[in-house]
Amino acid sequence: MSALPLERAGPDLAGFTVAITADRRRDELAALLARRGARVMLAPALRIVPLVDDTELLAATTALVERRPSIVVANTGIGMRGWLEAAEGWGLAGALTAALGGAYVVARGAKARGAVRAAGLVEQWSAGSESGDEVLAHLLERGVAGQRVAVQLHGEDQPEFLDALRRAGADVVAVAVYRWVPPADPATLRRLVDLVIGRAVDAVTFTSAPAVEALVRAAGPDAAALLDALRTGVVAACVGPVTAAPLRQRGVPVVEPARARLGALAHALVEELPRRAPRLRVAGRAIELRGHAAVVDGRARPLPQAPMAVLRALMRARGRVLSRAELLTALPRGCDEHAVEMAVARLRTALGGPDYVQTVVKRGYRLRVD
Repeated sequence: MSALPLERAGPDLAGFTVAITADRRRDELAALLARRGARVMLAPALRIVPLVDDTELLAATTALVERRPSIVVANTGIGMRGWLEAAEGWGLAGALTAALGGAYVVARGAKARGAVRAAGLVEQWSAGSESGDEVLAHLLERGVAGQRVAVQLHGEDQPEFLDALRRAGADVVAVAVYRWVPPADPATLRRLVDLVIGRAVDAVTFTSAPAVEALVRAAGPDAAALLDALRTGVVAACVGPVTAAPLRQRGVPVVEPARARLGALAHALVEELPRRAPRLRVAGRAIELRGHAAVVDGRARPLPQAPMAVLRALMRARGRVLSRAELLTALPRGCDEHAVEMAVARLRTALGGPDYVQTVVKRGYRLRVD
């Protein structure tokens, strides 16, 4: 499409549909996107279940109070806060804080670092990349032989991380504060898979690497089609490099903000999605094609599926005449040429008049491209 200047449609994301796979803080991200005009679909890929009543968490906490760790690894902010809240419920908060306070504290990123400081502790080192691999490399380089290492897990068992420390001679205490479990409504996640494959959403947001894996698992035999859609049309937006890693390993390009924050993630989509939108001047007006709307001179006009499919085909043709048979291939299976005529009529109404789509007698339809 021609590189016309972008015509803003009021809110920056008006006309776009964005799916959210997060469970925790999903309402916050949804509000940020909706405020910018996006249509939001909530499809949590996983749920976080706290283990505050878990006997293994109590046992690990008691063991660390009785025999203090030399090193503490804080993997997540929610995990560290949940651990200390559980300890408070057991009457062990003061003892646990004292035990951790004498250790070499390592934080895997900004959120974990914030939770450490909120507890009155001080981290001695933090991973700039927020990567578990960087944390492990730092600990192995520093040396862990003969030291007791407490590792607050991030929802999964992390066997490779823990085994590497044990092989290096560490006495490892794994602290599981919460678990990732399947969503309460798996049908919603499966519907998201179908919508991504059908290019019916413009972007999918991820705030954790496990959510990426869960979406791919939900696709089952359609995983290849899902990943192809994320490579070729649907934007995959990740809050940070750790979240993006499973997608990049599969060859999926990722939109990622400079700072791992939800506000920055929403802003990255504001920058990316309008940039990708096809644009033409038609009948003296600037038309920009977004996910479920056409933007005419800066005003978003929502379109149903069939008129949108016809407009996409006509935009690609850039003024060339398309026959009814050609346009029929853009519509769902089972439609006939009468459905093409109805879609064109509804398209003209939605755009605001007949001037944009010209009927060429006995040949078909074309856009009045300037």
